[in-house]
Amino acid sequence: MSLLDKMERRWGRYAIPNIALYFVIGQVFVLLASLLGKINVGDLVLVPGIVMQGEWWRVFTYMLVPPPPGVLGYLLIAFAFYIFYMMSSALEEAWGAFRFNLFLLLGWVLTTGLSFFILGSAVSNSFLAGSVFLAFAFLNPNFEFLLFFILPVKVKWLALITWGLYAVSFIKGPVAVRLMIMASIGNFLIFFARDIIRGTKQRKRNVKRSIQQRAERDEPRHKCVVCGKTDLTEPTMDFRYCSKCSGNKCYCSEHIRNHPHIVADNG
Repeated sequence: MSLLDKMERRWGRYAIPNIALYFVIGQVFVLLASLLGKINVGDLVLVPGIVMQGEWWRVFTYMLVPPPPGVLGYLLIAFAFYIFYMMSSALEEAWGAFRFNLFLLLGWVLTTGLSFFILGSAVSNSFLAGSVFLAFAFLNPNFEFLLFFILPVKVKWLALITWGLYAVSFIKGPVAVRLMIMASIGNFLIFFARDIIRGTKQRKRNVKRSIQQRAERDEPRHKCVVCGKTDLTEPTMDFRYCSKCSGNKCYCSEHIRNHPHIVADNG
């Protein structure tokens, strides 16, 4: 029994089913409240330096901060809510409520913990959402998104682009971005490192088996010891083995009755 199985057996009853829906509802509430002027989103964002001054609630409330509108405005936010909920529901269906809860919890712990190395920087929940996307893409590589609502693109290619952007941002970005990427990837690897290693080993075995099978196909089954003809070079020729020769010697139809017998030296 794996560690996750033991944890689920012990604490599985505390899991919150459909937890992604509560995150979406919370972010919608924050968005509407901010539009009505009831909430200042800046008071909810995680800034470790301010947390250490007493605003401890920020370590929790930043998870409810909605994504920025961007170019397409609130239509893009609505689409982001839908995509996050859809991917989260798929992960919860694949893993169960406990494991998905644990995935989000570990992502929150890593993001929050690493943020205290950058006290003056504001931290968002976007990289945690990124780890949800990477997990979804790993489990459903052939799922298709309609890019710009028109062009179908498999999620594995979008994930590959995301990994590339992470790599570039990690190399060229500031320390704050590097730490958040570490949190996102760390959360992903905690859950998938074993599957990645197992898959790599399986691919190596498949390649080795393929090479061996190809070599066996290229190796002739019959080869005349006199002229060197084989069943590959002469597929229509009949090959036989001489009972009078020692060592199970093979001959083509031209030499089966016309060859000196090879007898082992017993002396």
